[in-house]
Amino acid sequence: MNVQWLFTIGLLLVSVQTNAFTLITFDVDGTLVKGSGQAAAESAHAKAFSHAVGTILGDGKSVMPVAKALPGNLYHGSTDGLISLRLAKATLGIDTDVSYPKLDQIFQCMFEYMSACSDKEVANLISPLPGVLDQLKTLSQMNDKVMCGLVTGNVEGIARLKMRAVGVWDTQALSPPSPMQKTWPGTENIAFLGGFGSDFCSGNIDDIARNHLDRGEQIAIATERCRYLLKDEPIKQLERVVHVGDAPADVLAAKAFSETLEGGEENLCVGMVAVATGSYSAEELRGQAGETIPGKWEPVVLEDGMNDPKFLAACGVSQ
Repeated sequence: MNVQWLFTIGLLLVSVQTNAFTLITFDVDGTLVKGSGQAAAESAHAKAFSHAVGTILGDGKSVMPVAKALPGNLYHGSTDGLISLRLAKATLGIDTDVSYPKLDQIFQCMFEYMSACSDKEVANLISPLPGVLDQLKTLSQMNDKVMCGLVTGNVEGIARLKMRAVGVWDTQALSPPSPMQKTWPGTENIAFLGGFGSDFCSGNIDDIARNHLDRGEQIAIATERCRYLLKDEPIKQLERVVHVGDAPADVLAAKAFSETLEGGEENLCVGMVAVATGSYSAEELRGQAGETIPGKWEPVVLEDGMNDPKFLAACGVSQ
């Protein structure tokens, strides 16, 4: 009888199949939300940069807006940390040996500025891109095989406020946060999984490659946090990480992350859905993606972004 029971248990164990999970991470600006031509200078987020840099590093007065102080390639697709350091250099002449140690204070000041704004003020000049809310609502029904979060240069607390203000939070697509994530007072009930600009900043404002390399670190952070959430459910195995973004920095970040996995023991496929709904054309994004490496690096470019009916298929998931 004991032998028979052992044989039966063995069959049951063999029959247990792992549930393959996909982590989908989203950039924010140009991917989930669009801004008017004024947004880079006059949105609440844009004003938060000027306020925080002036408050922490200057005389307390807001400095020149990012869009006026910096060329586009120094803030499109970059991170709040690098943008803040570049803004301090451009407007106050302050080098990173002074500004970088105060970056957490700048992040906190930016967050406090945004927290004092109403949802209407946070959402001023920005709105969800076509198809975004519908696709996210669909993904919210797929939590048996998909986890969703953000990988964005935004300060985490600011990302939370923006997602609530534009209606993304209400789709219920964003997965719960990892215990590893930072606390942003007053936003605990709108927290979600991700890797953020406030999680990592190299401090290197001279090497333009840091725009994507810093973001690649954020993808790695989000992946680690996702694995932590799955660790107590061994049948759930993370097998695919897909980043959705609108800038060359997003494409290069995902590609850099995939390259860090080469030669390792991780059986993880990295996908990239590059959406031409921001400041860059489909051709520009396609040129950065390079060749597909099946099972390792699988980029797709969508002209219509998340409004494309093939969006979920591009992510490698289906209903």
